[in-house]
Amino acid sequence: MAEERKRPKAVVMLSGGLDSSLALAIIKSLGVETIALSLKTPFCNFDCGAGACAGDVSDIARRNNVRWIAKELGDEYIAMVRNPKYGRGSGMNPCIDCRIMMFKEGKKVMEEIGADFLVTGEVLGQRPMSQNLKAMKIIEEESGLSGKILRPLSAKLLQPTEAEKKGLVDRNKLLDISGRSRKVQMELAKQLGIGRYPNPAGGCILTEKAYSRRLKDLFDHKREVGYRDVQLLRVGRHFRLSDESKLIVGRNMVENNEIMLLAAEDEVLLAVKDYVGPTCLMQGSGNEDIAASICARYSDAPRDKSVIVRFFDKNDVTIREISIVAADNEEVKKYMI
Repeated sequence: MAEERKRPKAVVMLSGGLDSSLALAIIKSLGVETIALSLKTPFCNFDCGAGACAGDVSDIARRNNVRWIAKELGDEYIAMVRNPKYGRGSGMNPCIDCRIMMFKEGKKVMEEIGADFLVTGEVLGQRPMSQNLKAMKIIEEESGLSGKILRPLSAKLLQPTEAEKKGLVDRNKLLDISGRSRKVQMELAKQLGIGRYPNPAGGCILTEKAYSRRLKDLFDHKREVGYRDVQLLRVGRHFRLSDESKLIVGRNMVENNEIMLLAAEDEVLLAVKDYVGPTCLMQGSGNEDIAASICARYSDAPRDKSVIVRFFDKNDVTIREISIVAADNEEVKKYMI
C-alpha cells in the first residue's frame, strides 16, 4: 500500500491587514497545516489601533484556530533602515530590504518547525516598490527562498512555486488579483466571513512624511540609534536647535507622560512654572534659552512677558530656572523639524 501523503505545512506571514488575513484563510481552507508568524519592528506595534499593520493580530490567529508565533526585530532592523541595500520609497521606507529581512526570519521559523513553504498576502502591482516581478525575484533570492514563497492572492499571475508543482496546494484554487484596488479582497472577505480588518489606507509609518523627516534628522545627527530613539519620534513636536541639541515638546497630557517615561537619566526636562503647558525633553547641551522660549510658546503663559521655565531631571530634581519670553511663530518655524 502506498504510504499516506504527509500533510503539507506552511508559515503564513501575518501582519493583521486584510491581505495577509485572506492569505491565511485561503491556505488553511486548502488543508494545509498553518502557522502564523508576525514580526514586530521598532516602527510598528502589534495591536496599535492605527494603520494597515494594526488590529488584534493574535485574535486573527485565534479566529482561524492556528498557532501564532510573534518575533521582534530590533537594532538590526534599525541598522537596515539606516543603510538599505535597495534604496527607499517616497519616505524612509526600505521596502525591498524590509521584505528580505522579514522573509529571512520566516525561513528560520520554517526550518525550526519543518514547514514546506512560506505564504504572504502580497498582491502583484499593489505596492510599486516591492510588489512587482523584479522586486519579488530579488526578495526571494536574497532571502534564500526561491520557489518557496506562495502568494495565494496573485498566484495565477506568477510562476508556479514548488508547493504547487509538488501538488501540496491546488493552483486552480488560488487567485489572480493584481493592482492597487482592494474591491476584490473586500468582497472575498465578506464571503469568508472576515468582518473586521484595519483600513488599508495608511501603511508603514516609514512612508509618512513627518515621521520620515524626523528619522532622517535623527540619523544625520546621531551615530548610535536605538529603539527608544525611534519611539520618541512618534511623540510631540520636534525641534533641531543645533547639531548638538534637540527639543521634543509634548502636545497633550498623554504625550507629556510618555516623554517623562522615555527620558534618559542624562537628559533634561523642561516645564513652565505657574502655567499649564507641555513637558519638554532636551537632548544634548547648549541653546537652553531657545529651548525655554519654545517651551513657553506652547504653554498658556502670556506671550509678552517673561515667565520662569524650570529645567529638571528624570527624578524631578530642579537643575536650573530661566526667565524667558515665549518665542514667536517665526522663531519656532526656524527650528521645527
